[in-house]
Amino acid sequence: MDAFFIESKDPLFGIIIFFVLVFVVTFFSYWFNKYKKKEDYKHLDNFLKQFHSLPSQNELKVLITKGELSEKSWFLLANSYAKSGNYEKCIEIYAELLKVGDKANYRETLFLLGKTYFKAGFLERARVIFLEILKTNPRTPQALNYLILVYEQMRNYKEAIEVLEPLEELKKDVLLESTYLNILLILNSLKLGTDEKVDALLKIYKSSNLLAYLIFEYLFRVNPKVAWKNFDASKSELLIDILWSVEKKDLDFNIIMQNGFLKELYSAKGYIKEATSSSVFELNILINLEQRADATLGFEYICNSCKIVFPFAFHRCSNCHTIGTSRAELSLVKDYHKDFSEENNSFQ
Repeated sequence: MDAFFIESKDPLFGIIIFFVLVFVVTFFSYWFNKYKKKEDYKHLDNFLKQFHSLPSQNELKVLITKGELSEKSWFLLANSYAKSGNYEKCIEIYAELLKVGDKANYRETLFLLGKTYFKAGFLERARVIFLEILKTNPRTPQALNYLILVYEQMRNYKEAIEVLEPLEELKKDVLLESTYLNILLILNSLKLGTDEKVDALLKIYKSSNLLAYLIFEYLFRVNPKVAWKNFDASKSELLIDILWSVEKKDLDFNIIMQNGFLKELYSAKGYIKEATSSSVFELNILINLEQRADATLGFEYICNSCKIVFPFAFHRCSNCHTIGTSRAELSLVKDYHKDFSEENNSFQ
């Protein structure tokens, strides 16, 4: 026994005991964590099996009521449904969360439900929800902005303009939005004639110098002569797709000859031969081709704000909802119109 106590007091013995304890603790920690992870994965697999096929509304109700997932997780799941275009399931999740979810998240959930209704095209339901939010929380800019979008889609431009007032009271800059909605109100008016609309649009443009594309798109379509008379040469590149589609008989060559970009544009079009080259690659190619190939300009439209590309011109981006951020991107495409014209002439 004495020999044992002497050995136990030896420093080497203490070191051995220390490493044995470290080994035992590490061993049990490793296998406990492995077991815990296995159980977690089993629980997750069991939960995800419920989503191999889309759950019904009753199944969603049961799952949300059980509380197996946090509300944050349900928000992420709803968002993934929305991104995949399954708005029905997204709406069901938000609607159920409003019933059994945390009341602290009630307003946020209601807002997300309204956004989803808007994206899904249920405009009246979206309108009711945003008005409900504003009834109790009138100083909610997000709800006000979406209510404007709803009214715009419903073509209730007067109501949309009225919504700008509380935004203005919240010190938000509404000049661009106000100008845009007033232009839409004029363009869609059944009481105003074409000449009255032209005069009203020119008055807005001269006072604000905003939304040239929206205004001149209409002017060149209904009255090219007035459009050229009030043409702003600094907007030539912005309006390139509109100018490209103007027929030769509607051109004002006096203005064109005073503008280098317009000379290049209509030389590329083949209407004149005043430019021998252009700094714009596509125009330069067409100028040098001199109508020897069936090529013309093609256009895609990029939102300067969110960088999403669209095949058609737009005034308000359908993705980020900004106004006047469209930019035309040029490309060379086959001129099918020229082929069609030549075929028609061959039959005459």
